[in-house]
Amino acid sequence: MKSKNKQPAGLTSDIKKFCIQKGAAIVGIADLGPLKEGLKTDPPDLLQHYTVAVSIALPLDMRSVAAMRGEPTPAYATDCRDINAKLNAMTEDIVQRIKSLGYRAEAVPASKKLVEGGTEGSVSHKAIAIMAGLGWQGKSLLLVTPQYGPRVRLSSVLTDMPLKTDSPVKNRCGNCTKCTEACPAGAIRNVNTDFHYTSRDEALDLDKCHKNTLRYMEVPGVEYTFCGQCIPVCPRGRKLMLREAGLKE
Repeated sequence: MKSKNKQPAGLTSDIKKFCIQKGAAIVGIADLGPLKEGLKTDPPDLLQHYTVAVSIALPLDMRSVAAMRGEPTPAYATDCRDINAKLNAMTEDIVQRIKSLGYRAEAVPASKKLVEGGTEGSVSHKAIAIMAGLGWQGKSLLLVTPQYGPRVRLSSVLTDMPLKTDSPVKNRCGNCTKCTEACPAGAIRNVNTDFHYTSRDEALDLDKCHKNTLRYMEVPGVEYTFCGQCIPVCPRGRKLMLREAGLKE
């Protein structure tokens, strides 16, 4: 039986508390309506039966992020993989919780790709997180959260549960150029956006970025196409990163 006695606000509070209990650092609810047109998904009708998404974030290990100097490290790569595994376990628990209340729910794996080896996920966790108010889209295309900056990993649960949605937050990148200057490929165009970019190429030279990250597939212990050099330099959450890493500016 569905929890018909509970209003959306009560259901939303319960689900958010459950997510925090399971270990989520940040939780928000996204309205999927605006995302159903133009957002690539795998399969193409992935969002068809769902109205909202629960977006959750976990912070990266600040020591591994702070230790990066010019290229990703095995410690950073391991941390990303470990956090993805934690997110996947958490979203499965959230799915079971929602289903137990009589609603449809589906977890989207934290790192599943539209094309194997590509750069686009089966659904954009970032787009969902922006709609859920977890943060804004930075000049590097990464989600920037007020608490941790871009030092987070994301995952999502799609559902038809009548949850109260959150609102996107204001972009706060302003005139900052830290990520642009740190990009080893010179791929970040230093273009700001109020909400989200019309296309990824508007903010980032994807060819330059991809060619740079391909070489890390050959680095022992990394073996993945990411760079991450824009992450430690972001001013948002940087003091927290340095404090947790035992470092000073």
